[in-house]
Parts: sequence; C-alpha cells; structure tokens
Amino acid sequence: MKTLITGAAGFIGSAYARVVLDSRPEEQLVVLDKLTYAGRRENLAEIDDRIEFVQGAIEDRDAVREAIAGCDCVVNFAAESHVDRSIDDQDAFARTHVIGTGVVLDAAREAGVQRFLQVSTDEVYGSIEEGTFTEDSPIRPSSPYSATKAGGDLLVSAHFHTYGLETVICRGSNNYGLRQYPEKLIPLTILNALAGDSIPVYGDGLQVRNWIHVEDFARAIDTVLLDGAPGEVYNAGGPVEVPNIEAVKRVLELTGRDESLIEYVRDRPGHDRRYSLSSDKVRGLGWEPRTRFTDGLVATVDWYRDNEPWWEPIRSGEYRAYYERQYGRALG
Repeated sequence: MKTLITGAAGFIGSAYARVVLDSRPEEQLVVLDKLTYAGRRENLAEIDDRIEFVQGAIEDRDAVREAIAGCDCVVNFAAESHVDRSIDDQDAFARTHVIGTGVVLDAAREAGVQRFLQVSTDEVYGSIEEGTFTEDSPIRPSSPYSATKAGGDLLVSAHFHTYGLETVICRGSNNYGLRQYPEKLIPLTILNALAGDSIPVYGDGLQVRNWIHVEDFARAIDTVLLDGAPGEVYNAGGPVEVPNIEAVKRVLELTGRDESLIEYVRDRPGHDRRYSLSSDKVRGLGWEPRTRFTDGLVATVDWYRDNEPWWEPIRSGEYRAYYERQYGRALG
C-alpha cells in the first residue's frame, strides 16, 4: 500500500508515520507538509530515508496532485492546531482546515484513492458539563479552531455522500507525548519548569481534559483507516480525565519544582470547560489505549529533559515573541 500523509512533519502526523512503518515496514509513505512553525523535518529524522517528502501546502492543488499520484490512501493530518492562535487570527485555520481539506478531497477523487481518513478533534463537539460525547453527539464548536475543523469534517462527509469517496473520520482527545510544540500545555509546562520560568495557567485551571498518548491515538487512526466502516466517525479518547492544574502539578513533581512557579492568568475567551470522549466504537474494532497517563507523563518529561537540541531552537526563536504576546511576559 502507498499512503499519502499530509502534515506528517507535525507532532501527531510524525508519530503516526513511525507507527505505520513499525507495523508495516514495506508500506510506502509520501509526506506532504508545508513546514510551518510546528512542522519540522527533525520530527521525521529517524525515518527520513524510508519516506518520500514533498514540501507544500494542502491548499496548493499542484503540490497535492504531485504528492497523491499513485497513492492508495490519504490520511489528512494537516492542520493549524493551537486554539489560542485561532482566536488571534482565524484566516490560516480556515485556509487549511476548510479550503485545504477540500483540495485534498478533490485530488483524492481524481486520483482514485481507495480510502480517505480525516484526522479530527473532540473539540468539534464543544464543552460538556456531564456525561460523555459519542459519535452521535451534535457538533457545537466553540473556537475558530474547532469551528474550522468541524467545517473540514463536514466536507469529508459530504464527499462520501455526494461523490461516493470512501471516507472515515477519527476524532481524538487531547494528545501529549514526544515532539509536541511547546505552545501546548504539557510541553510548555515541562520546559518552563526545567528552566525555572513561571507557568501560566488559564483561569482557575479546573478545565478538564481527556488525555491520550500520541502513540495510542496514532494506533487508533491506523485501526480506523484499515477497519473502519466507510462514511463513519470514530472517537478515540484516553484512559483518564484530568484537570489542567493537576497535569501542571504532576509535571512540577516530576521536574523537582514546587508550585510557586504556577501563575494564574486571564482565561482564554470561550474556553471549553470539559471534554469527555467515548471510545466504545473504535474499541469495537480491537483498539484500546495502552499508555497510562502517569507512565506517559514520566516518559514525556524524560524525553524533553534529554532532548534539548530538539527544543532549544524553538525557545530561542519566534516562539519567544509569541509567548510574550500571549502571556504578557518574556521567557527567562
């Protein structure tokens, strides 16, 4: 099988590429990635000689046609992934999530691919105070990020119903793990704690998230690609729900820092209070999460501690200016 993976130089996409090559070493992978600030060739270094890399944006029809030629399947990871950035400037999110997804869908139909998988998020469902989201829950996105992701999902479903393109959608809960760009809560907390910097926590920190290790989510995606029913949506959530402040405190313990580093800051506009995701449907295909949050967090902290050459260029580059704009203070 020859598979096009869009956005595979990012955090989740690169984890998925490694999972595929570990389980099916003979598979041919084509990677299409724009290499934005969070898409890095370093994330693919250990498999670079086993993939075909094409640099380009998914809204670029010529780049997509070049990359998709001869492919049997498409797995669309390409995304602008940070909610905070979508609140400041939604344009890039609309281009990638809606226009770009439409371009890849058109190219997939033209190329006659066998299956198209859309990687999505539980955030399209919005916030839930009690209970758990299922695949039948209504879509009620709260941010420009989740609204544009929902738009892409709806386009995918439309191409199944209108054109007969064999599509599936896999929606994941909050991912964490190795090689995650440090604008997200867990890597931001780890690197700030290691440096002795204050750690910004939105509002009261009691927003609840369902955490899933990135390799578990990658395996769920692969399970849905291979065995999911055409036209269906599958949710993949982690084994636990943890308030943000508890995740921060666990990182502080693992890095040997105390809670005096915590700095509560003004809450994000429209901040969803709780996510909770049922994974019963994908479990019915034989998948289940393998990594306990406690164990995965230990391994994640250890990786960042041991891989300064990966993250140091980030903390000394554009990220510093972004961080100061976002939190009103400079990194130490």
